[in-house]
Amino acid sequence: MSSSDPLYPWLVLANAPGLGPKTLDRLLQRFASPSEIAGAGRRELTAVGLDPAVAAAIEAPDKALIEATLAWAEQGQAAILTRDDPRYPARLAAIDGAPFILYVYGHSDTLNDPQLAIVGSRSPTPQGLAITRALARRFAGDGLTITSGLASGIDGAAHEGALEAGRTLAVLGTGPDRVYPASHRGLAERIAASGALVTEYPPGVGPRAGHFPRRNRLISGLSLGTLVTEAAQRSGSLITARLAAEQGREVFAVPGSIRNPRARGCHALIRQGAKLVETADDVLVELLPQLADIVAAPRQPEALPSAGGTGASLDEDCLRLLACMGYDPIAPDELIARSGLPAANVGSMLLLLELQGHVSSCPGGRYCREAGVGAQPGHCV
Repeated sequence: MSSSDPLYPWLVLANAPGLGPKTLDRLLQRFASPSEIAGAGRRELTAVGLDPAVAAAIEAPDKALIEATLAWAEQGQAAILTRDDPRYPARLAAIDGAPFILYVYGHSDTLNDPQLAIVGSRSPTPQGLAITRALARRFAGDGLTITSGLASGIDGAAHEGALEAGRTLAVLGTGPDRVYPASHRGLAERIAASGALVTEYPPGVGPRAGHFPRRNRLISGLSLGTLVTEAAQRSGSLITARLAAEQGREVFAVPGSIRNPRARGCHALIRQGAKLVETADDVLVELLPQLADIVAAPRQPEALPSAGGTGASLDEDCLRLLACMGYDPIAPDELIARSGLPAANVGSMLLLLELQGHVSSCPGGRYCREAGVGAQPGHCV
């Protein structure tokens, strides 16, 4: 029976109109678990201050809807992640008002990748599209997963560029089984093949105006930083940038012509303190400390001279990856096979090694070790 499924109480709460993350957190201070909340009666729930209509929805949930959601989750690429699931993305869990349930279609491990959000205008200039696609391709090739909202314009260009060199994640303002705009259905399928579609809305929910500003907090919350490549002054992308700043994440903006009205939002962000971006390196250098934290192991690091002769600390896994590289270009997939390291970590490690001068990126998304950089061959399996 579905009521015995561990996801059942979470879905009861997720489908109760008016019950948001903050209210759930307050309830969890009074009840031991979502199961206890879902099993409490209307009188007990209202006694702790819950709105009577919400309490009634919890007491008498829509079982058919919950059954349909559980049936959706039985698909091979589908997953429902609650906040107590170890797969729930740690960066998102840290924000204020993090969803207590996520619906994912694709590869749920993508959600814990080091991510960069790229957002912008739904009606960009051809130059804005080209810049976005080129930057997304470079970042994805360097190991970052590109996160955006699957909208027309800049979002679509960011996803397309990322798919040319790596993987990307789309945050939806609909249920996981709905694609908006419909013209992006093929793009959504390609995203899910290597990355993921993620949403806080259950299967069957269509596009609604209020969903899209709300989903922006997920785009910024999943990411190390948010890059706005082209946006008007009243663009929804500026909401995402503001949320990123409030969440303590980096904010970047690409400047444009003073005659381009779609650049004014980016100029406003730069005046407010966003970091001006002329090249991909402007972003990567700012993210380097966070990337180092992501790949760092709790072991004592070993000193390794960089190509420039300066000292740099690399953990054992980075040394192992470097030991598996020669001075001829090698593809990341072959490095994963040689080193035995998790595929999800290798991209970040390669990016860190490149930024510290230990390796160079080569045409075709391959890497080679810089001349003069030592390694310990015994670390390679």
